[in-house]
Amino acid sequence: MMLTPESLAQIDREVAKYPADQKRSAVMSALRIAQVEKGWLSSDTIKFVAEYLGIAPMAAHEVATFYNMYDRAPVGKYKITVCTNLPCALSGGVDAGEYLQKKLGIHFNETTADGKFTLKEGECMGACGYAPVLLVNNHTMCNHMTPDAIDRKLAELN
Repeated sequence: MMLTPESLAQIDREVAKYPADQKRSAVMSALRIAQVEKGWLSSDTIKFVAEYLGIAPMAAHEVATFYNMYDRAPVGKYKITVCTNLPCALSGGVDAGEYLQKKLGIHFNETTADGKFTLKEGECMGACGYAPVLLVNNHTMCNHMTPDAIDRKLAELN
């Protein structure tokens, strides 16, 4: 099996939320579950999820490549996504991104040599009033990320 029984059970719980003929509605959740287990989504993993849901592999591939929360290549232990959309950019998002690049010694879409951090540039996260914002591993939103706050967050993750 491509995924553990635990991950498959989680996918089954997501599928159960929809009518029996609408399994494809669970594709986003199923891909998220697979990514949590595998760390990223290979073409084989996407194909497996599609087949498990009974949908065309291309349908799952389209979802995995459209949304930036899905990683199509290996990422570091901590993926840090910086919002650089206009409202955040005007409120320090660009500065936060530049500070992280300097601090980590990498550019956007790169991973540190030790495999610990991957830095991504992200679209609006719906938290403009709390800018600049970062998202850690697609799940933890961090707001008002000044250089001091970034240093504290990096220390916490180390």
